[in-house]
Amino acid sequence: MTFLELAEQVLNEQKSPLTANEIWKFATDKGLDKLLNSEGKTPWATLGAQIYVNARDNNKTPFGVVGARPKRFYLKKLKKAIDLKQYEDGSEDTENIQSKKKEYLEKDLHAFLTYYAFFFLRCYTTTINHSKSGKKEFGEWVHPDIVGCYFPIDEWKSNVLELSSAIGNISIRILSFELKRQLNFSNLRESFFQTVSNSSWANEGYLVAAEISKDEDFINELTRLSSAFGIGVIHLNLDDPNSTQIILPAKFKESLDWETINKLAMNKDFEDFLKRIRVDITSQEVRKEKYDKIFESEDLLKRIKRS
Repeated sequence: MTFLELAEQVLNEQKSPLTANEIWKFATDKGLDKLLNSEGKTPWATLGAQIYVNARDNNKTPFGVVGARPKRFYLKKLKKAIDLKQYEDGSEDTENIQSKKKEYLEKDLHAFLTYYAFFFLRCYTTTINHSKSGKKEFGEWVHPDIVGCYFPIDEWKSNVLELSSAIGNISIRILSFELKRQLNFSNLRESFFQTVSNSSWANEGYLVAAEISKDEDFINELTRLSSAFGIGVIHLNLDDPNSTQIILPAKFKESLDWETINKLAMNKDFEDFLKRIRVDITSQEVRKEKYDKIFESEDLLKRIKRS
């Protein structure tokens, strides 16, 4: 059974809209999780990500979506038998919520990116505190805001991991992120080349922002820069964390820039990140609690004030 087949069976039996977490709970209660063709250690995360992506990006999806806080899923074929109004957002509709002024700091975005990275990029992240660097002479354009690592540990069988480790090819993927509240013509070049400076050492580097200008000329220039330098762009959705998406993909680099990594290791957070990766690979177990905390989507929404 696939994750989407599991979700479809649960929704068909329950005949009511459910969140991704509720779908997983009903599935485990009925023992359907034992039928999954997966040996991953975070199957609930995979389930949630696959439902969200399928419902959002697939025109032929069997899943319908209702509400936003939280978002629930139902089967389109059962739509006539479900009273969807009771699941729609109540006192404030989505448009009113989105039109309200959002008050937040750049640091508030870290939890949103950590959530997206875990559930959709399947990587564990660490926030880099610039003040923990041992040297100051390199200037501000050195450290990324957040770094992340994708491990094959959750997907590969132990004997495959042992063999890949023996031949020096674990196939981890390290990502680097630069976070901005807004991205428009006024800060595009500075923000973009700060990302190039801070994140080009990784397998994938991303510029991440909560508010991105929709101006056509701006998008064309952003696209040109992304294509030229291989930096991806992620648009954080502060109203629906599960609708955050990569709007421009990063170019994957096979090799890491070890000279830059060595320089970044002057920062205690980054040094600890490297040590953590090594320990997790050696033990073949990712210690989730050693990375940035992953909040539920409902908790993320509470971090942003609206007025």
